Amino acid sequence: MGGLDALRQFNLLKWLREERQSRKLILFIVFVALLLDNMLLTVVVPIIPSYLYNLDESTDTAVKNSSLLQQDPPGSFHTVVSLYDNTVKLSGSNSTVRPTDPVPPAPVSTQLPQNSSDCPRSTSKLLNENVKVGMLFASKATVQLLTNPFIGPLTNRIGYQLPIFVGFCIMFLSTIVFAFSSSYALLFLARSLQGVGSSCSSVAGMGMLASVYTDDEERGHAIGIALGGLALGVLVGPPFGSVMYDFVGKTAPFLILAFLAVFDGALQLFVLQPTKVEPESQKGTPLLTLMKDPYILIAAGAICFGNMAIAMMEPTLPIWMMETMCARKWQLGVAFLPASISYLIGTNIFGTLAHKMGRWLCALIGMVVVGFSVLCVPFASDIYGLILPNFGVGFAIGMVDSSMMPIMGYLVDLRHVSVYGSVYAIADVAFCMGFALGPSIGGSIAESIGFPWLMTIIGIVDIFFAPLCLFLRNPPGQEEKIAILMDTNCSMKTRSYSTQGTYYQGEDMDPEYDDYD
Repeated sequence: MGGLDALRQFNLLKWLREERQSRKLILFIVFVALLLDNMLLTVVVPIIPSYLYNLDESTDTAVKNSSLLQQDPPGSFHTVVSLYDNTVKLSGSNSTVRPTDPVPPAPVSTQLPQNSSDCPRSTSKLLNENVKVGMLFASKATVQLLTNPFIGPLTNRIGYQLPIFVGFCIMFLSTIVFAFSSSYALLFLARSLQGVGSSCSSVAGMGMLASVYTDDEERGHAIGIALGGLALGVLVGPPFGSVMYDFVGKTAPFLILAFLAVFDGALQLFVLQPTKVEPESQKGTPLLTLMKDPYILIAAGAICFGNMAIAMMEPTLPIWMMETMCARKWQLGVAFLPASISYLIGTNIFGTLAHKMGRWLCALIGMVVVGFSVLCVPFASDIYGLILPNFGVGFAIGMVDSSMMPIMGYLVDLRHVSVYGSVYAIADVAFCMGFALGPSIGGSIAESIGFPWLMTIIGIVDIFFAPLCLFLRNPPGQEEKIAILMDTNCSMKTRSYSTQGTYYQGEDMDPEYDDYD
């Protein structure tokens, strides 16, 4: 009975308000935001190529049938079956044909296709879908790429709460448009809207975590967990989308995601109080200055080219599977399952391990493994042959992301002012460049020279970029900041994020804020 009384007295909203200063709850909110963003990002991967192909097929069939009807002369014959006397009447004449008499053959275009398997009927038309699908997938990252330079400085001025909540609202709208759109133009609009929402959520979320977790090792661990939300979204998205699309329809997976987005928005509303504006207490380094930093550019390049590999595979691999393997709809998403699982494993393992082994080394090994894994993808002859290469791709990208995302915050602490909105805008720009250039360029290359050559090109690029990570081994910094970061007995006084006010971490910190958790 005591436990039942305690359960009755438990007030969820009161607990959420009391726990607003908990770093773990903030980490959970960022985790859920990244999870939903990347579920919506990847749930369309198996749906869109097949949906657009079927849409084009039905449009072409309707056009051909209407043209045939218009071309028929007035005296042409069409067979009409009479169920009353079991005869076949010919429209356009007064004659009646008995079942024993020969019946004029129906036009070829009106007969059922002889091939009822999962193989597409028109390979050339299927290859033409590469460009359309690639441009559609790239639209999200392109819009996000253009939005990030504005969101980063904006978070420095108004704080992180409002941008991440606005990102949720836009994401919800995008999901609804996806669910009920039935044309390429509306799908393109929904994907572009998602880019704006993703920019708000990812930049504000990563900046929030960097402000809360000021210790470099703790920050790496927290960002690794947050990237686990990204990984889980990438993991669940393709198989969830393909299974729901094959057995339920296109609308169902997006409505489920919309429901989950409402839950995330309600959580943000009660915990983060997005109506409050909390600007940073110190002016951050200008965005252009950060973009000129060669060490930040190397870290951003590793994020960009590492993720470009999977970005090129997303629109082209399902089409290549339909062409060479006659893959079913559910297989188009399940093929990405090994990459998603291994990415989840990699981000959780190397979120902490990368700090111990050296983040530069972790990223270097990851880039090399991505390159060789991608080179092995075209050798697969069925869906089972894709398991090992895709597993290697996902695991290696997890190594790169979990080491480069924390190092972005560390480079700002070491070489610039410890304000993180702009640097994580750059990190997100790099991520988006991979997912903008990957599908758009990848679709064109796959159409012109083939999918195997596309994988060869991106694999070689990743392998040749890997040695640049050596420069991140000991990046130079301001002498006074190096002393502070290296001296464990001297706590660095940095501004930390709070939903109820501003407080500082240092020797003169208010004792009531000693324990965030």
